[in-house]
Amino acid sequence: MTRAPRSPRPTRAELEAARDRLVPDVVADGLRVLFCGINPGLMTAATGHHFARPGNRFWPVLHLSGFTPRLLNPAEQGELLSYGLGITNVVARATARADELTAEEYVAGGQSLTAKVKRLRPGWLAVVGVTAYRVAFGDRTAQVGPQERTIGDTRVWVLPNPSGLNAHWTAATMAEEFGRLRRAADGG
Repeated sequence: MTRAPRSPRPTRAELEAARDRLVPDVVADGLRVLFCGINPGLMTAATGHHFARPGNRFWPVLHLSGFTPRLLNPAEQGELLSYGLGITNVVARATARADELTAEEYVAGGQSLTAKVKRLRPGWLAVVGVTAYRVAFGDRTAQVGPQERTIGDTRVWVLPNPSGLNAHWTAATMAEEFGRLRRAADGG
């Protein structure tokens, strides 16, 4: 897989200046799948591109699972809409690490996400990160995979967190789980 050239990496000062910044969603009405990250990292906030941190496996796994015909880089995130895919976050504000977020922020984010999903009506909401899903939706026993919960007519799937820090999942095993969702979203 070849990747398009990256923009220059932000400096440490630019990354720190991105703290608490909001990153626009990549969304449209009636998507097949709306992917939902935990919250933007500083690299994402500095560049304005979701899952922008080198080492984050979202983009490679999206391709390996068959959601995209080629490996996209974060700067090409707008192309997701042509595949019926979008990106949002549980919590909007950027932090260096997800553990900087409070339980209250997750719960409020789950409420905002519910309203967004009801408005946009995607076929599936795919939350990347089981712990974030558990806290945001008050479902302490949730596991990776399809959930019984629906939001309006939108079905919910919890995916593994693609962060490079999530060593429990390899790119290959994540691609298998993302692929299960893709097949479900495609009606098979």
